[in-house]
Amino acid sequence: MPEIPVAAAPPHPMIPAPFCVQRVHREAPDTVTLELKPAKGGAAIAFAPGQFNMIYVFGVGEVPMSITGNPAQTDILVHTIRSVGAVSGALGKLKRGDIVGIRGPFGSNWPLEEAGGKDIVLVAGGIGLAPLRPVLYHILSNRAKYGDVFLLYGGRTPHDLLYKKELQRWRSQSSFQVEVTVDRAPASWHGTVGVVTTLVRKVALNPRRVVAVICGPEIMMRFTVREIERRGIARSQIYIFMERNMKCAVGFCGRCQFGPNFICKEGPVFRADRILPLLAIREL
Repeated sequence: MPEIPVAAAPPHPMIPAPFCVQRVHREAPDTVTLELKPAKGGAAIAFAPGQFNMIYVFGVGEVPMSITGNPAQTDILVHTIRSVGAVSGALGKLKRGDIVGIRGPFGSNWPLEEAGGKDIVLVAGGIGLAPLRPVLYHILSNRAKYGDVFLLYGGRTPHDLLYKKELQRWRSQSSFQVEVTVDRAPASWHGTVGVVTTLVRKVALNPRRVVAVICGPEIMMRFTVREIERRGIARSQIYIFMERNMKCAVGFCGRCQFGPNFICKEGPVFRADRILPLLAIREL
């Protein structure tokens, strides 16, 4: 059975390597998925699910972005990007053949080794499905290693949902249970309407053998943890994804310091019992 890839350290953490855009797929009006390959003579990047890269757009700037592809396919580097600022907006306008700089991979990863033999519930809100997609790829490649698997996904509208074809394929499989909801929907939508936390009540979770992984807006993660705890699941079994204020990715600038933690170095994946008490402190 393939093991979870362990990324090799980059040759120099502050020097970006050139990567060429191979494909651009528009997921939603403000969101694209970029497939990148190393420029001529460059090396591929191995990563573990949950890690991120710094992507540099020449003449514009650099931003941290989760790696959203299949960890078993190191020849292609995949990032899903929502346009929310100058750099992410520039990334959303890239075309096939354009060159970007990549630094990474950086950060911690989802606890897939610890989850072996256990049930896994993945809860994603909006763009939060992107950092969880490598987890799903790994589970599907190693299905016998895990128990029951549940994907609970919520978006603002049906048009904002990511990876629509994959969602349809996953929902048609018996490998795991997929539940999708949206906040607002047209009459043509026949699925669930409501916040993603309501989906937690739809699945049968065994508190003694479940690991929960959550990614989305911070307020959504806090309420989801609360809902999961109501099912008798301890915070030590819950992991959340934090990306706030990351800038240099190596802890030099200090911008991502969150209490005693540097999110870029000790995150972005944190165990909930470690990080949630800090989220309750307004000054942070």
